[in-house]
Amino acid sequence: MADAHWFPRPADADEIPALEALIRRSARGLSRGHYSDREVDAAIAHVFGVDSELIADRTYLLIEESGRPIACGGWSRRRTLFGGDNFAARDDALLDPARDAARIRAFFVDPDHARRGLGAALLAACEGAAAAAGFGALELMATLPGVSFYTQAGFRPDEPIIYDAGGTPLRFVPMRKLL
Repeated sequence: MADAHWFPRPADADEIPALEALIRRSARGLSRGHYSDREVDAAIAHVFGVDSELIADRTYLLIEESGRPIACGGWSRRRTLFGGDNFAARDDALLDPARDAARIRAFFVDPDHARRGLGAALLAACEGAAAAAGFGALELMATLPGVSFYTQAGFRPDEPIIYDAGGTPLRFVPMRKLL
C-alpha cells in the first residue's frame, strides 16, 4: 500500500532533466534479471524517456522526496502507447473515450525506493484521472520488470511483442484493464 506521504503531482517541463536521470537509474537498477545491459542501453537510447507531450497535457506525474524525483509515470488521452520523445513511432492524435482505452505511460521508480507503494500511488492517480475523463479502459506496454506489478493491479497481459530498438530486439508485454 502507498505510504501516506506519497503525493503524485504533475511534472513541469523544467524537471525533464531530473526525470530523465530517474528513468536511467530505474531502468538500469530494476531491469537486472529481465534485460541484458545491452538491451537496457538500447531501451534508454531508443524507447525510454520523458514524453514532453504528457507534460504539456499535465498528465505526467512525479513523486518527490526532499525535492528529488523518486518516481514518475502518467496517463494519456493520445494514441502513442509507449516511448519518450526519442521514440520514432509516435502518434499524438487524441483518443475517443467512448471507444478507446486511455494509455498508462512511462512508469519508473528509483531503485532505492522500489516496492514502497510509489508505483501504486501513481497508478491510482492515473486511473482516477482517466476515469474522470470518461475512459472505461486502460492499455499499456509493460516492460518485463513491470508485468507482475501491473498484473497485481488488475491488468491482463496479451502476447509479448518484440520491438527493434536500434538493432537490439526488446520484449514488451501489451496489457489492458477495464475500469
